[in-house]
Amino acid sequence: MKLYAPSTIKEIKERYGFKISKSLGQNFLTDKNIIDRIIDATEIGENDLVLEIGPGLGVLTYEAAQLAGKVLAVEIDENLIPILKENLAEFDNVEIVNQDFLKTNLFELLEQNEEINGQKREGVKILGNLPYYITTPIIMKILEDRAPVDSITIMMQKEVADRIKSEPGGKTYGALSVAVQYYCEVVDVAKVPRDVFYPQPNVDSAVLRLDLRKERPVELDDESVFFACVKSGFGQRRKTLHNSLSGVCGLSKEQVSEALEEAGIDPVRRAETLDLKEFARLANAVNKRK
Repeated sequence: MKLYAPSTIKEIKERYGFKISKSLGQNFLTDKNIIDRIIDATEIGENDLVLEIGPGLGVLTYEAAQLAGKVLAVEIDENLIPILKENLAEFDNVEIVNQDFLKTNLFELLEQNEEINGQKREGVKILGNLPYYITTPIIMKILEDRAPVDSITIMMQKEVADRIKSEPGGKTYGALSVAVQYYCEVVDVAKVPRDVFYPQPNVDSAVLRLDLRKERPVELDDESVFFACVKSGFGQRRKTLHNSLSGVCGLSKEQVSEALEEAGIDPVRRAETLDLKEFARLANAVNKRK
């Protein structure tokens, strides 16, 4: 059965009396080429655990289950659970979890699945076609929880993908770019036009793979100070760093000036011009003065 075919989606809707939820951002993928590219990019091994966020009708789950040791599909919409169970009935390596991913204890979930078929699992790959309105909170939850994950391959609004992969100096470069690039290496997978979804959303999408770094790209004395500097800098992005950083970690304007001078950063620059290394130097200089 082609779960991705619009005719199948309509038939499932009618049979189950299922109503597509706008509030949950439900848009189902209908293009097999895109599905294949997402699955290929996830690089699923036979003893890997795949954690899928928002499986919907099970289109990606169906493909992942053929390659993975186990697939954990976390779905918030209880109306989709019987549909998923039927669509994935042929697989004994799929577990459907009816939960809000943002409230899920990732460590607990992964701890319960340390073994697959009596063997210690190898990789943990996260996969998903994310609702646009919670893409950033979901990504940041995974990264900030520091869950033992190898990669995150996800579909998101193109605008969010542009922000994540943006380089210093660009209009889309911001706190999200710095945070994700600090934790991950970003790999472009695919551009996805809006007309390959049912129902069709108002925006185009993109797929990125975020490979979790084994080692941090910069040396920090205090990570929380680094993120405080990033947040302050971009909080008032039109202001110069001298002004936008005023008060960061309780520093006076004079101390901010000293920190910028020590880091070798011109105080009239703006946050959007700083790369990771410069933010790190600045954070370490701020940390000395807090």
